[in-house]
Amino acid sequence: MQIVESILSLRGQIKTWRAEHQTIAFVPTMGNLHEGHISLVKKAQTLADKVVVSIFVNPLQFDDKQDLANYPRTLQADIEKLTQVGCNLLFTPDNEVMYPQGKDFHTFIHVPGMDDKLCGLERPGHFDGVATVVTKFFNIVQADVAVFGEKDYQQLLLIRKLVADLNLPIKIVGAATVREDNGLAMSSRNQHLNETLKQQAAALYSNLLELKRQLESGNQDYSALLSQAHTQLTASGFTLDYIDIRRAEDLQLANPEEDKELRLLAAGRVGSVRLIDNIACNLA
Repeated sequence: MQIVESILSLRGQIKTWRAEHQTIAFVPTMGNLHEGHISLVKKAQTLADKVVVSIFVNPLQFDDKQDLANYPRTLQADIEKLTQVGCNLLFTPDNEVMYPQGKDFHTFIHVPGMDDKLCGLERPGHFDGVATVVTKFFNIVQADVAVFGEKDYQQLLLIRKLVADLNLPIKIVGAATVREDNGLAMSSRNQHLNETLKQQAAALYSNLLELKRQLESGNQDYSALLSQAHTQLTASGFTLDYIDIRRAEDLQLANPEEDKELRLLAAGRVGSVRLIDNIACNLA
């Protein structure tokens, strides 16, 4: 696996691959890789001849400076995992490469329709930071396809809208959430959970499954269902940011009489660790 830190070096390799008529897939990450990330790389390998992975802890998407400082950096372990899975190129830029004038003097990308709901409300500025860094990476790598995990479903929709609105020449592919044995969605944040908290955290997924079961059985009392789920998650030790039933295509509030393709989403803290999860619900 080739490892490069500069845009010039990356583009040199991309130019060589293009001259050889190779197709390119891209997987952006912030490192501290787990099996969920590796599943994205494996998915990318089925979609293109070459796979580029980036590792960059993007300061623009952190609304909490302490959260940014505490984000785990495990580059050597990440390199070993990517080498084992057969990644072709790892791009590891630093802040100077990505934001040479400093992040406070950098152009921002704003995608409307995502900062006023769910994680957009809970993390002000987060999605502007995501949209900005992803746009930069798309322009730097110039891949044919990029793979993102469905665990960050709101982020996935944001990136699809970004690509459509700006006519970016790249295909966006979503990949299924990878889960631990107890159902907890894999996340870099899970390492901050002890065994007791991990068991508590599993309630997020189990409550989403129960909500899905109730909806599929014909229960249309959204208010009562969400209130019940909120009570159960609170009793399980969660401090909830939200649990909601949304229209899958754009995350607008779902209408029980009309909308059939739904997404059930939840976010909250167990201990001091913020976790998110979501599942699909098709009532058609």
